[in-house]
Amino acid sequence: MTRGLNVAVLGATGAVGQQIMRILEERAFPVAELRPLASARSAGQVVSFRGKGLAVQPVSDEALARVDLAFFAASGEASARYAPVVAKAGGVVIDKSSHYRMNPAVPLVVPEVNGYDLNFHKGIVASPNCSTIQMVMALKPLSQLAPLKRVVVSTYQAVSGTGRDAMTELENQTAQVLEEEKPTISVYPYQIAFNALPHIDSFDVSGYTGEELKMIHETRKILGQPGLAITATTVRIPVFIGHSESVNVEFGAPVTPEQARAALAAFPGVEVRDDPSHLEYPLAAGPGGAAGRDEVLVGRIRRDQSVPYGLDMWIVADNLRKGAATNAVQIAETLLALGQWSEWSLGRAEAAAAAAADDLGGAANAGSGLTGDER
Repeated sequence: MTRGLNVAVLGATGAVGQQIMRILEERAFPVAELRPLASARSAGQVVSFRGKGLAVQPVSDEALARVDLAFFAASGEASARYAPVVAKAGGVVIDKSSHYRMNPAVPLVVPEVNGYDLNFHKGIVASPNCSTIQMVMALKPLSQLAPLKRVVVSTYQAVSGTGRDAMTELENQTAQVLEEEKPTISVYPYQIAFNALPHIDSFDVSGYTGEELKMIHETRKILGQPGLAITATTVRIPVFIGHSESVNVEFGAPVTPEQARAALAAFPGVEVRDDPSHLEYPLAAGPGGAAGRDEVLVGRIRRDQSVPYGLDMWIVADNLRKGAATNAVQIAETLLALGQWSEWSLGRAEAAAAAAADDLGGAANAGSGLTGDER
């Protein structure tokens, strides 16, 4: 394919939407026209792409007309309302919300892990939760050494996963606490500065949060292991960018730390940082930290002495890049490499659009809200 694509970014004024546009530019993705979209409240703001200021348009069916590719970085309600509009017209949506992730007709993709699932898309592709992405990047190469038996994960997640308002609140609260003032609380139920909140998304009747359930169900789908035993505890901490995870993996056969390091180091997109004797291990911030990078950093790899075949590890990644925007752009790049795009954008794929209408019918009647929490 030689011509560029008509690309829309829904949620263009948000943290993830801004990153998507930046990464499209960084990676020289073939964009002929970029359409920044958002809610009516954000319409009229100006965003930058390739050195030019672009006015943000309010999202509508008309604004999505003749779009080849749409990145959705808004709420599940917005995805439910507008993704079928693009898919039924023959375009492709890469959706960062949770709305379509567990839909059997929609691939849930981390390209390095299960990019082959893109062969079966019908106009909508889901990008996983940020915490899920970095964990499966480590689990996939380990699963090729021995069967995964059980996974236990605890996350330490940056406030940027909630959005710009949360980053501003952390900054303001930090200053208030240091000045011995009462912190202003609006985004989270409690003060986030100098604190840790074991609460991301709403609580389920089981006691799990929505974020924890996302990690459990999404990991099983991506790895193709519906019966995998996995449990999660997700915690919000006062860090601006970069999610960290403590992950314990039990295997069905022996796996040594040396074997794990070699498999992880050979896997695309993973960088091993594991030399504790020289204080080398993954960090979110600072020199060599994950913030601002696309690699998933893995370290603290050691044998779990409580079970016959187990390992512990520490996984860190930039939640706005590989955890969100970079993964979405990599999905689009993989579609190009698979040669499917010409069928969608040049031929308008009537049969595929009809399939999308059958599989996704009814979703367009959902609401059109554009706000949301961790995706």
